[in-house]
Amino acid sequence: MPDTQAKPIGEVASELWELTRDYAKQETVDPLKGVGRFLAYGVAGSLLIGIGVIMLMLSGLRALQTETGSWFTGNLSWIPYLIVLVVGAALIALALSRIQKKN
Repeated sequence: MPDTQAKPIGEVASELWELTRDYAKQETVDPLKGVGRFLAYGVAGSLLIGIGVIMLMLSGLRALQTETGSWFTGNLSWIPYLIVLVVGAALIALALSRIQKKN
């Protein structure tokens, strides 16, 4: 036969408070920790990729300026900058085209 004695109201209130606190922690704080970790790795990765792309574009500019002989000298010295600018704009357009809205 089950125990029919009621618990004191203080004990019931204490258990209710602990249950509510644990549930709130489980449903809010713990998922936010996971999101924070995900966000930190995403920001770090995007910064490293951005720095890498900038370095590659600068190396491409330097290669165009030094390895093309006399093609881009004198009045045509601005063309390597234009080429790198167009490549950079194409990379930005490609990145923006890959962003998808989830329904």
